[in-house]
Amino acid sequence: MTSFAHPGSPSGTAPVDPGLAHAHSHQDVTPGEIAAGVIIGRASEYFDFFVFGIACVLVFPYVYFPFLTTLNGMLAAFAVFALAFFARPVGTAVGMAVQRRWGMAVKLTIALFLLGSATVGIALLPGYESIGVAAIWWLVGLRVAQGLAVGGSWEGLPSLLAMNAPKAKRGWYAMIGQLGAPIGFVAAASVFAYIYGQLSHEELLAWGWRYPFCVAFAINVVALFARLRLVADESYTTMFQTLELKPTPTLELARSGEGRNVFLGALAALASFALFHLVTVFPLSWMTLYGEASPPQILWTQVAGALLACAAIVLSGWMADRFGRRNTLGAMAVLIGLFSFATPMLLNGGTAGQNLFILIGFALLGLSYGQSSGTVTANFSRKFRFVGAAYSADLAWLLGAALAPLVALYLSSHFGPVAVGGYLLSGAVCTLAALGINRALETSRK
Repeated sequence: MTSFAHPGSPSGTAPVDPGLAHAHSHQDVTPGEIAAGVIIGRASEYFDFFVFGIACVLVFPYVYFPFLTTLNGMLAAFAVFALAFFARPVGTAVGMAVQRRWGMAVKLTIALFLLGSATVGIALLPGYESIGVAAIWWLVGLRVAQGLAVGGSWEGLPSLLAMNAPKAKRGWYAMIGQLGAPIGFVAAASVFAYIYGQLSHEELLAWGWRYPFCVAFAINVVALFARLRLVADESYTTMFQTLELKPTPTLELARSGEGRNVFLGALAALASFALFHLVTVFPLSWMTLYGEASPPQILWTQVAGALLACAAIVLSGWMADRFGRRNTLGAMAVLIGLFSFATPMLLNGGTAGQNLFILIGFALLGLSYGQSSGTVTANFSRKFRFVGAAYSADLAWLLGAALAPLVALYLSSHFGPVAVGGYLLSGAVCTLAALGINRALETSRK
């Protein structure tokens, strides 16, 4: 396997600082290693977040909000769930400052140590019956810490892949990092489904639910060493320096005029991110409250859907290279918009209809999410691409996914599943509008 070629080098290799030449000649970072680092890093983060999201339905309403009805307990838990997405941009800003001062390896170590500590903290946290309202405040604080950690752990590997990808393979490289999401969900849902099936409800609430959070900590440790091994390599550092990827201060990005690309990037991915939690976290809550299937049955159906999403993500890479990444993303937004009209019928269609909602939703999610990064962030100049891509992702999660389970469950419980379809439709419209604006901007620059 060969190392990435530098686009501007006639010999096909990146110019290397003489002091790093020896290390670089023996420790080239290969495309496969970068791809593995992206997938491992994203899968570990998503595992943490999905474990929390599933617990918001199956555990937290009873352990931390026992004084509320089951529905209101889930809504309260989803409100806590959303806090991490509000904290992510703050974590990104702090992480960029740490990186400028002490380097990428120190930033990653701090961020992933914080993520692991917060996750273990949740696993060991007493319930409401033991320490009262303090348990809720501790849960809130630990959830915010998870968000800060994920924001601070941005290592720019997707940007590195995108900027080094051959022109004919940009869609293929763009989808690689996105595989971490369904992989993380498969792991989290499988662990919870197995534990739920082996324990009584009382045992699950007493101690069983804590096991997935401990597993998350172990996965974080493995992910930390895998990513540190990559970013500590001299050739990795050289590639970042050569490509001018740097943690530019946030205010400098805002003042540059390229800050608008952050919002365009977030809106361009909104259909995908709106669908994200509506097929992962929301169906578990809706079907648990109003459906006939048991939680393990729902989770195993979602595992099948996530595996389908993995295949769809890979397919999105081929589609983007064949038809264009923007065209692929726009077509998927249209399909998600059409899917939104079928959503009420499927969610009201009993177990069979709800299972179809999950499977079709995951397939569309894979096709759209596979290309949701990079379509607009490519507009950033090299100086701002590293930080711009990070904030675009943060904002997309915040606008599209943070409140999705809370809003969807609240509206659907009061007005029926038609509200879920409306939420999806709004995301599709925003995506198409952002893609249209971006095309107009590109045309005006020509």
